[in-house]
Amino acid sequence: MNIRTFDLERIQSLYENTVPINLTESGFHPYTLEELLTPDQIKMITSTVLGYGQTNGSIPLRQIISQLYPNCNEDNILVTNGSAEANFIACHTILKPGDEVVMMVPNYMQIWGIVEEMGCTPKKFHLKEEHNWKPDLEELESKMNSKTNMIALCNPNNPTGYVLRLEEMKAIVNIAKKYDVWIYCDEVYKGADLDNVEKPSFYGMYDKVMVNGGLSKAYALPGLRLGWLVGPEKLIANTWAYHDYTSITAGILSHKIGEIVLQPEKRKEVLRRNISMLNENLKITQEWTEKHGDSLEFVPPKAGGMVFIKYKYPINSTELSDWLRLEKGVFILAGDVYGMDKHFRIGIGAEKKELIKGYEILSNALNERFNV
Repeated sequence: MNIRTFDLERIQSLYENTVPINLTESGFHPYTLEELLTPDQIKMITSTVLGYGQTNGSIPLRQIISQLYPNCNEDNILVTNGSAEANFIACHTILKPGDEVVMMVPNYMQIWGIVEEMGCTPKKFHLKEEHNWKPDLEELESKMNSKTNMIALCNPNNPTGYVLRLEEMKAIVNIAKKYDVWIYCDEVYKGADLDNVEKPSFYGMYDKVMVNGGLSKAYALPGLRLGWLVGPEKLIANTWAYHDYTSITAGILSHKIGEIVLQPEKRKEVLRRNISMLNENLKITQEWTEKHGDSLEFVPPKAGGMVFIKYKYPINSTELSDWLRLEKGVFILAGDVYGMDKHFRIGIGAEKKELIKGYEILSNALNERFNV
């Protein structure tokens, strides 16, 4: 096998649906169709002919997506099966064997595995926890050279919830321009800002930018598997060629629902619901960690659906996660999947009652094992 196992996704897939309390969800508690759509819209969905549809995305869907980005139209959009497929296609479109990719870490590590499988070399630049997860831009520039072909970002960041400031985005663009490289940014959490002020996309800041998006995270619709790529028209045409070899098309029902959800007023409604959930659950999480003194701490996220908690217990993060799952029935994601031991990730987009129940179990378990 030429590609490494994607530990984060494999671990979640194995256990998230088999534990009594799952605290690893990276998005928001998903909608049902009854909650999301009107009766007339549901009737329209149930009467839809289950054909293929346009393989690069329906024109209405691509048009409504394009309105989320500056100076963009439907020819700048490719619709994919979730943002995971978007990441795979983007890398195979932009990169060639021997290229180097400088990647923000911590990060959703799918791109790291794809880059290695392609015969490229990934290099890290860090968000610094001691500086509230601000990026080390000097480190970024130190990793650049003539072989670099991409800077890979995740903004808002998974798992820290950090959001790049505009001046940081501009500095990264200047570095990319200096070395004439692509910026690829995973923006799947765009719109899930705790302050309810949506931050700008990298798209439109530089002519060699491609970004992704999707309905799984900020929109609480992971089951639709609807994502997209946004980029220069010629590059997007090339991504469509790769899409023909991967999944061919996203599902027709996902297209139809996406056209509804991304209408301006409906989009605002969905994001408001999820941001409200995020703020309420963040407060609960802060109160919970404070009960554990200096054993648990985290930098509050600015966006996204999770917190990345640092702990001081004398135990490896995978061992801690396995023990809690097997012995206590509660599942947290080990920091090891991000290459960061002594941390764990908790999804705070869960239902409030489930989160409170999970924290009660965690507290009892930690007090039992570590006498705190």
